[in-house]
Amino acid sequence: MRDVLREVRAWYDEGLGLATVVGTWQSAPRQPGAAMAVSAAGEAAGSVSGGCVEGAVYEVAQSVMASGEPSLQRYGVSDDDAMAVGLTCGGIIDVFVQPVSPQTFPELPVIASAIEDHRPVAVATVVSVSSGSRPAVGARVLVWPDGAEGSLGVEGLDVAVVDDARGMLSTGVTGLRHYGPHGERRRDEVGVFVESYAPPPRMLVFGAIDYAAAVAKIGKFLGYRVTVCDARPIFATKARFPDADEVVVEWPHRYLSRTPVDARSVICVLTHDPKFDVPLLEVALRTPAAYIGAMGSRRTHDDRLARLRAAGLSEAELERLASPIGLDIGARTPEETAVSVAAEIVALRWGATGRRLSDTEGRIHGPGL
Repeated sequence: MRDVLREVRAWYDEGLGLATVVGTWQSAPRQPGAAMAVSAAGEAAGSVSGGCVEGAVYEVAQSVMASGEPSLQRYGVSDDDAMAVGLTCGGIIDVFVQPVSPQTFPELPVIASAIEDHRPVAVATVVSVSSGSRPAVGARVLVWPDGAEGSLGVEGLDVAVVDDARGMLSTGVTGLRHYGPHGERRRDEVGVFVESYAPPPRMLVFGAIDYAAAVAKIGKFLGYRVTVCDARPIFATKARFPDADEVVVEWPHRYLSRTPVDARSVICVLTHDPKFDVPLLEVALRTPAAYIGAMGSRRTHDDRLARLRAAGLSEAELERLASPIGLDIGARTPEETAVSVAAEIVALRWGATGRRLSDTEGRIHGPGL
């Protein structure tokens, strides 16, 4: 819902239909949590499949608004009828469509405010129930790191779902979980979709150069909360980095030493100056950051490694360093280099090779994606 939050809030009072991808199999085009909103006036925003089934989902959303009852729909490849609704990629998606209004979804303003304020919250919604089981489809509970609000109507189920949702929220995971009617695990009578609205992951860009402006811009496009840091106040200005969420004037290693870094954070060291980047990388390589890249020539890289070894970093720590930064795409300009860096970050996130798809075989999206 994050991608269509502005429209959802604008259409909330009049009512809307909200379609969310809750399950995917094989080469699905969008991941769980992808959303499409349809207003009471017939406007649409967002996407659940990149265009394959949006027309059908639009019709379901209008039906759901009229009936007030949520609906779980499955869409897959349509081999038998070329005109049937289906996914051309051969994947399968489950889409949960629910009515959203002050009457049907009173918790929405609380969720929206948390998302806008970058406060973590998870929303656990019942999307499927086997015949004769409780609770009702559409029941939901809000989960915070230190509490919960609402109920699914069954005490044991509440306990299990809140516990799982809190764990998923801590790592930013969104997905479908199955339970017995009283919260029993390893059963599947009740399907609960947990959507985690963790704060955006951080991208820390060090070095206020033209390449940093391009990296900050593409980092923002990828959904990161971007910080640019440099010790030189004449270069580290908001005017030079309009796409950054914040611009910090401080020695890079000192700033990083006091800044929270988690397993979703990425660090881009673009200073390529030993007095900045060696002390900075000493700190960076000992954080749990998902990605640490450093700009520079191969000669600079070799010199940097020697200095870091002399500073006491282990070979295991040095192996985490992506240097020279980026994938080999022949980048020359700051913008091309930013694409190269972004491609390396995305490839590492999903465990991909970075090779041309035309040179590979098998499914485009890896297992579980």
